[in-house]
Amino acid sequence: MGFFSEFKEFAMKGNVVDLAVGVIIGAAFGKIVSSFIENVITPLLLKPALDAAHLSTIEELTAFGGVKYGLFLSAVINFIIVAFVLFLIIKGINKVKKKDEVVAAPPAGPTQEELLTQIRDLLKNKQ
Repeated sequence: MGFFSEFKEFAMKGNVVDLAVGVIIGAAFGKIVSSFIENVITPLLLKPALDAAHLSTIEELTAFGGVKYGLFLSAVINFIIVAFVLFLIIKGINKVKKKDEVVAAPPAGPTQEELLTQIRDLLKNKQ
């Protein structure tokens, strides 16, 4: 098998394609979260604190003459939001899976009376 045909087979496997789609969606979701932080959270919740510090964005927060801890805080807020949304998504998926498991109950086996009747019949046939 040639190098390119092996690569094509590898790249077209279901897991690789699913992973690529997940990465692309994750990057787009990251942009949405960043926009949410910069355009909603910061103006609504952090505006008074930023005004007191004479800053316009959280990224401008610095300490000790240049340590940009505002960028770190922004990344932490992004992480918390992404983790919370993923938690909600996984919780929803697990709820749907549990419903499917309950619906797909195993078929009922023979009752105790049916088993005893079968044993009785087998014993009669042996005699």
